[in-house]
Amino acid sequence: MIDIKNITKSFGSLQVLKGIDLHIDKGEVVSIVGPSGAGKTTLLQIIGTLDKPDTGSVHVDSVDVTTLSQKALADFRNRHLGFVFQFHQLLPEFTAIENIMIPAYIAGTSNKAAKERAKELLQFMGLTNRANHKPNELSGGEKQRVAVARALVNSPAVILADEPSGSLDTKNKEELHQLFFDLRDKFGQTFVIVTHDEQLATITDRTIHMRDGLLDIPVVSDLSADI
Repeated sequence: MIDIKNITKSFGSLQVLKGIDLHIDKGEVVSIVGPSGAGKTTLLQIIGTLDKPDTGSVHVDSVDVTTLSQKALADFRNRHLGFVFQFHQLLPEFTAIENIMIPAYIAGTSNKAAKERAKELLQFMGLTNRANHKPNELSGGEKQRVAVARALVNSPAVILADEPSGSLDTKNKEELHQLFFDLRDKFGQTFVIVTHDEQLATITDRTIHMRDGLLDIPVVSDLSADI
């Protein structure tokens, strides 16, 4: 599903990623953890085609995204990737259902089809009765669930989340974390989540540790050397 080979990334003289190799299977819920400055968000942005690596290749859903033109990249991002951020980033002038429908409009989906898909997602999120409410009329947890629904509206293969529960209280955090697994089971998406939340990291299928621009892979001692 996601294949990353030897990607590096620098900003001026600062090398943020120093040669990352990573494979993520379809349907995995993966967390990426590590100290601030480890390169987690930069890695997520490169997977999400929001930035390009200096070297290396990134295949997402069998497409080498590093070779796409800007127009093709924008289309790929809209159709194949969904994004959830720490702060919901809903447009305040639109209702919940309208916010969810926006990526579908960008993809050229008809109003009728986009609305039906948005309604389906609102029902799954338990937000049917909040469809016509604007963001300032929603709780923090409701806003984040609307943001997740927006990420799902085009049925993307991969959902990328950057500290998605960082602004939520304990109850809403737990509900959002469970939602990711429910969505994976229902829709089959792959989730890649950058998080500092230890509780979330412990329940994901796999936890990837980063440090100083590299994957922090524990060294396993060779017990045979002591025999």
